[in-house]
Amino acid sequence: MLSRRFLRQIQTKHDAKLLNYKRYRSSASRTEWKSVVGLEIHAQLNTESKLFSGAQNIFGGVVNNCVSLFDAAIPGTLPVLNRKCVELAVKTALSLSCKVNEVSTFDRKHYFYADLPAGYQITQQRAPLASDGVISFQVYTPGVHKKPYHKSSRIKQIQLEQDSGKSLHDAELKRSLVDLNRAGAPLIELVFEPDLEDGMEAAALVKELVLIVQRLRACSGRMEQGALRVDANVSLHRTGEPLGTRTEIKNIGSVRGVASAIRYEIDRQRALLQDGGVVSQETRSWDAVEKVTVPMRDKEVVQDYRFMPEPNLPPLRVNLKTKEDSKDVISVPLLQDTIPELPEDSRKRIIEKYRVRPEIAIQLVNEPALWDLFQGVTQDETRDPTKVANLLMNDLLTVLNKNKLEVTECPVTTTQLCELTDLLLTKKINLETFKQILNELVENPDSERSPARLVADKGLSLVTDDDEITQRCNEVIEENPKLVQQYKNGKVKVFKALLGILTKNTQGKIDMAQASEKLKELLKK
Repeated sequence: MLSRRFLRQIQTKHDAKLLNYKRYRSSASRTEWKSVVGLEIHAQLNTESKLFSGAQNIFGGVVNNCVSLFDAAIPGTLPVLNRKCVELAVKTALSLSCKVNEVSTFDRKHYFYADLPAGYQITQQRAPLASDGVISFQVYTPGVHKKPYHKSSRIKQIQLEQDSGKSLHDAELKRSLVDLNRAGAPLIELVFEPDLEDGMEAAALVKELVLIVQRLRACSGRMEQGALRVDANVSLHRTGEPLGTRTEIKNIGSVRGVASAIRYEIDRQRALLQDGGVVSQETRSWDAVEKVTVPMRDKEVVQDYRFMPEPNLPPLRVNLKTKEDSKDVISVPLLQDTIPELPEDSRKRIIEKYRVRPEIAIQLVNEPALWDLFQGVTQDETRDPTKVANLLMNDLLTVLNKNKLEVTECPVTTTQLCELTDLLLTKKINLETFKQILNELVENPDSERSPARLVADKGLSLVTDDDEITQRCNEVIEENPKLVQQYKNGKVKVFKALLGILTKNTQGKIDMAQASEKLKELLKK
C-alpha cells in the first residue's frame, strides 16, 4: 500500500499544478474576490532565563541541557514570573501605542503534545498585558511598487506566554524525540486585526516589527532561529459581503516566506471559489521547498483549549501613573522614558532633515547594519547625507553583492568609510577611485588599513591643481586641431570627444568638472 505521506506529496504537487493553471485567468475573474489577511506573531524575549524558571534561555544549547524541574512539569514545582520579561513586553507594547493594562492575569491553555510536558501552556488569553495598539509601516518593494505607500494594522492584544519544547523526527530510526530546551522560553504573542490585503503588506509588517523589537533589544528577531514566528490567517470574500472562511498558515519562518505563503494561499482559495468549491476552516503549513501550503489539521476553536485561570500565579499589576519603581511593581512611565528612536521616526527624521527620498530612507532603515554605517558617517555634519546615502545604497551594496557578502558581513569599518568618503567629497579622488579602493578594502579586509594611504601608494590622487589642468587641456587642444576647429565652427557635440581624450590621457586622475570648465574657457580663445 502507498503511505499517507507519499499520497499527500502526490496530492500537493497535483494541487500546485492545478493552481498554476488557474492562477492567471482573466483579470476580471481574479479581481472578483477580495483577500483579507490577519497575523499572529510570537516573539521570543531576549532574557537570560525563562519566563517562569531560572533555566537558561539560549539558542543552540546542548539538547535537554537548559531544562529546570518546572519546565519538565515535575509535580510540586511552581512558576515564578521573570520581571525582565514583563519589562520587555511592556516596552514593546508602548512602542506599538498599546494600552498597557494595570492588571493582567494568566490562564492555562490545554492541548496535548509530546513537547508540552504539563499538558497545558501558561498564557494570557482573557486579560492580556496590553491591548488596542497599532503598527504603522511603509510598503515598498523595488521593481513592484513605483513608490512606497503607508499602511497600518491594529493590534488586538499582546500577551505573555511560555513556549513549548521541540519535537525531533528521525526518519531513519522512525521515531520522534523531544528537546525541552525551548520549553518555558518567554514569548509575547501579538494578535493583529485582519487589516491587510496581501502577502507583501504582511511581509512589510513583519519586517517593521523585527526592526522595532531589535531597537528595543526585546527580541533578536532572528527568524531563522525561531526567535520570531508568524501565523497568518487568510480569507476571501466579495466586496460588501461578510468575511469568508479563513485558513491559518502556521509557523512561517522568514519574511520572504510570509509573502510567498500568503500569496499562494490567496491564489489557492480564489481558484477553489471560482470553481464553486468551499474553503475549509483548517490549519496549513508552508512548504518552503515546494512553495505550497499543505493541510495539517482542522482548525481548533477556543473551546478546544479549555481555558482556565492559572491557580499558581497571582494577577500581574503594574504602575501606570508615577515614575516610582519598586521590587514588586513595575513603573510603566519609567519604561516609556527608555524607549529609543523607532524605525518610522528615523525615516521621518532623515526625510525632513536631510531631504532624503522616501525610497532611500526605507531601504536604509530597513537594513540595520546599513543604517548604523549611515549614522556613523553622517555624524560629522560636514558630510552631505544625501551623497552618503547614495554611496551606501549604490556603491557599497554593489561591491558587497559582487563579493557575495551580506551587509552584516561588511568588513569595511565606519572609520575607513568616513575617511574614504571625505577623500571623495573633498575631490581628492573621483568616484571610480572611490569604488576601486572600496573594493580593495572588501576583498582584502584589514581594519587598520588607511584609504588615504592606499590612494597614495597606488598613485590615484585626483589632479586639482589649476596650472596642471590648464597644461593638460592645452595639450589636448594642440594634439587635436580638427576637433577644435569643428567645435569652433559650431559643432559643439565634439566637446565630449575632447573630454574623452583628456580623460584617457590623464587616466581619469583629473577633476573632470574643473577640467571641463577650463577646456571650454581655452576653446573660446
